[in-house]
Amino acid sequence: MLTHDAAREWIARWDRQQEGYLPDREERFKVLIDAVEAAGRPDPLVLDLGCGPGSLSARLVDRLPKATVIPVDADPLLIGLGRAAYPELPFVSLDLRTPGWTASLALDRPVDVAVSTTALHWISEPDLRRVYAELASVLRPGGLLLNGDHFDSDDATPALSRLERAVHDRETERVFAGKEPEDWRTWWDAITADPDFAELDAARTTAGADHHGSESHLLSQHVTALREAGFAEVGTLWQRGNNRLLCAVRG
Repeated sequence: MLTHDAAREWIARWDRQQEGYLPDREERFKVLIDAVEAAGRPDPLVLDLGCGPGSLSARLVDRLPKATVIPVDADPLLIGLGRAAYPELPFVSLDLRTPGWTASLALDRPVDVAVSTTALHWISEPDLRRVYAELASVLRPGGLLLNGDHFDSDDATPALSRLERAVHDRETERVFAGKEPEDWRTWWDAITADPDFAELDAARTTAGADHHGSESHLLSQHVTALREAGFAEVGTLWQRGNNRLLCAVRG
């Protein structure tokens, strides 16, 4: 039986291993939530795409208690972890790569802001185009997508891209001084070895939680897909190295 306290402990451990890849993760969260707050409504409807165990969603409702935040993910283990830790959040289990995913949300008004962090790069470019097009169909005019992730620009500005990665690597070295937290694989090996997660782990094989196909790690892939989906403005709102907060405004 997964308890609330045990779930919170696993999520704290998740956050630590994520910070090993993103030493400025909390700053990016802060800037993203600043942008949601500045978008104009005290009670925004927010979709958290690829929410994982709900780290960003929980921070959003802490800062913006009048917001309605809907966390969405395809991974039953991460969703189960989030539901145990944050029972107040209405987690939705679905695969963004499945056409018609927005209908499963049963929304009663247009979405004000969609957010995502370190998730959408796992989606291959053809699927990414479809995801952004469907997202645009439920965002209000002027609504935002805020996507925090590592975005590379090797195809357009390779010298700058190398410098961006170097800046990120040096920041990581400064923060951790060679003592990085456990990595992503170690965290997954540990949680799937816990018998409390046996059923949720077994469900992962048929839930669309796998990362198949090529990744969309280039900034240009996201910008092109967003413009094709009808987003009028696309740009970087915050950046450190190749870690960016990409913002897109629906036309």
